[in-house]
Amino acid sequence: MGSSIFLGIFWHFIGATSAACFYAPLKKVTNWSWETMWAVAGLFSWILLPWGISYWLLPDFSAYYASFSSNILIPVFLFGAMWGIGNIGYGLTMRYLGMSMGIGIAIGITLIFGTLMTPILQGRFGELLASTGGKMTLIGVLVALVGVAVVSYAGLLKERVSGIAAEEFNLKKGLILAIICGIFSAGMSFAMAAAVPMHESAAQLGVDPLYVALPSYVVIMGGGAIINLGYCIIRLIIKPELSFRKDMSVTKNLLISNALFAALGGIMWYFQFFFYAWGHANIPADYGFMSWMLHMSFYVLCGGIVGLILKEWKNTGTKPVRVLCIGCLIIVLAANIVGLGMAN
Repeated sequence: MGSSIFLGIFWHFIGATSAACFYAPLKKVTNWSWETMWAVAGLFSWILLPWGISYWLLPDFSAYYASFSSNILIPVFLFGAMWGIGNIGYGLTMRYLGMSMGIGIAIGITLIFGTLMTPILQGRFGELLASTGGKMTLIGVLVALVGVAVVSYAGLLKERVSGIAAEEFNLKKGLILAIICGIFSAGMSFAMAAAVPMHESAAQLGVDPLYVALPSYVVIMGGGAIINLGYCIIRLIIKPELSFRKDMSVTKNLLISNALFAALGGIMWYFQFFFYAWGHANIPADYGFMSWMLHMSFYVLCGGIVGLILKEWKNTGTKPVRVLCIGCLIIVLAANIVGLGMAN
């Protein structure tokens, strides 16, 4: 396996680790509504960091974005908004199906949809089927899907032992939301493909190849920010049980603590895609669509590992942990198959 491909897979793993851990600081936020917490975290992950890092990277921030026509910017923005809708749907899926079933269905759909739709839309799917390397990468996608399913089954076993159930279990509503979430969450994969002209322009301006995707995040995450922040603001306004003013009236020490933990969660959330860009830069251009598969499968893998480290699987018995480990190993196997396919 080429060293560049190995680095690409490694950086996708680091990004997925950040994604798997980002909610830990948010759990430390107390006496705030979820909407306020999510909005504060989002200010850092969707606005401050993308804008700040892009301003630092680009020789002329304003001129860079002004150089693109609406034919480029609008699709990138709309795919970002599509991904933002998927984010909201993800939380609702967990609400109606529970973590394990929700993750298994939603991540499985977005892994397949986000990975395969790009080459299909580009008319390159036949080429993949015709080449040995292409066939191997597609086999890797299927193996990753099996790994996600096994890890999700382990989570289901864990929930049964622990007596954990979905807040408002509703199979029909949950499945519909999981499908919507899976499809819309793939918007990030489509946005990255649509933003290739922006990446190329950044490279021409002398931006390091590892960072060329980062300026496009201003547009991509701008679309996601409007959806997510809009959702939070509307709920804070129309829901009588929610109050932003009440959230801000907690003691000074708690206010500072909540703000810092929310900011840390938002920063960690952004860095999943910071390292996603590094990984994407090391993946061969013909297989750029595989970045999404690597990110999503590693997200499930790292979530399982983090859960073990935080002792979330303690006292659940040996079977759930054993099934979890098998699922994690299958995902590792899938990453190696994909890597070999890209190097072939």
